[in-house]
Amino acid sequence: TSGDTIAVMLTGSMPGANMAMLIACDVLDIYPIVITSLGASQWGANDPDMTWVDMEKILFDKGLISTRSIAASIGGRNDQGRLLSPKGRELIRSNIAEHGLPLITGEGLKDNIQKRMDHFGYRNYKAVVNVGGGVASLGTSFNLRLLSPGVIYRKDIEAISRSGGVEGAVVKFVKRNIPLIHVLNIQNLTEELGMAFAPIPLPDIGKGSLYAIEKYNLTVTMLSFLLVSGIVFGVGWRSHQQIKQRMIGHEPDSVI
Repeated sequence: TSGDTIAVMLTGSMPGANMAMLIACDVLDIYPIVITSLGASQWGANDPDMTWVDMEKILFDKGLISTRSIAASIGGRNDQGRLLSPKGRELIRSNIAEHGLPLITGEGLKDNIQKRMDHFGYRNYKAVVNVGGGVASLGTSFNLRLLSPGVIYRKDIEAISRSGGVEGAVVKFVKRNIPLIHVLNIQNLTEELGMAFAPIPLPDIGKGSLYAIEKYNLTVTMLSFLLVSGIVFGVGWRSHQQIKQRMIGHEPDSVI
């Protein structure tokens, strides 16, 4: 609700979803505490000259969002860019430094997750939002393919948990009974919400099933049906009575 504080974890993989999340927070008057992992998948913000935090700064400077990330990590394998080249990791570190953000880096994934939680602190969070598939956010304590997009509760995480993995930041929040909004697998999410996926042509802004669904009021429909049925029955009965009276008063010989 208005005035609430939420924890938000973003990656560079879905900048469009990141923008939508932060702009929605402004519209709903919700205060997000944001931490980003800069690594991006193939179709994400993977241009070294235009990373997600670069986009975030532009949006902030233009007044389109009112909050920026408070810290950032490299992302990728172990949240430390293990599958990136040394040059790639250095580019991300430099980009984070250019924006004056604390770099989240530790001895391994578990350490990076704890440092994330330290940055979030113990505010009165009403929800946690995860956009993307960041390993520090989700961890390895459950099968990621079994986690559906949408609203997730503690019982949902516990049902798919497995031993031996590392609990991600979202799991730590959910275990405090803070609900999770998981934004991933966009096509599945749009199907669940009854929205068109990548529609052509694009719908007008502010129109579509996300904003309003056309439904019929069954109560009004039934009352109208009963009223019309009553009127039809009444008119039919009245006509039948009039015809009956005429037949009774009619003299057959008068027409011979």
